[in-house]
Amino acid sequence: MIFQISDFGVSIFASALFLNAIAFAQTTSPDDNSAITKAALDYIEGWYTGDAARMERALHPELAKRMISTDPKTGRSQFNHMGAMTLVQRTRDGGGKKTPPDRQLKEITILDRYNNAAVVKIVASDWIDYLEVAKFNGDWKIINVLWELKPKPAVSELSASPQKP
Repeated sequence: MIFQISDFGVSIFASALFLNAIAFAQTTSPDDNSAITKAALDYIEGWYTGDAARMERALHPELAKRMISTDPKTGRSQFNHMGAMTLVQRTRDGGGKKTPPDRQLKEITILDRYNNAAVVKIVASDWIDYLEVAKFNGDWKIINVLWELKPKPAVSELSASPQKP
């Protein structure tokens, strides 16, 4: 059986191909990737430097920052949660300044992005953050953070590491 494609069919195919290319371009915009990285930097650098304005600029006002930890007394899981304003206040209070500058790790990786949503991983000094970031009124804002503390090094590992002069 032989199929004939009309000019109309070719036009529809070409249009679909063009729209698909536009959609792909929208999901991989370098400008958006830069803006996502900027939001992540405002978050982590704001924390380390105690710059509450930078932290607040990065966050959506309804942010939820969550962590599941283990209660050392009972061994049971516990749910820890803070909102945007608590995080901004802890930043203002200098919580991140306790980390010495030479330990202020901030490895940022955009794990995935589609249109107006992205997932970003930050490897910090003592923890790892997974940020859910969304484009809100034209700006990339952190909507949710799921984080986990890194295990503390064993005492023997600390004493075996070379000391700074």
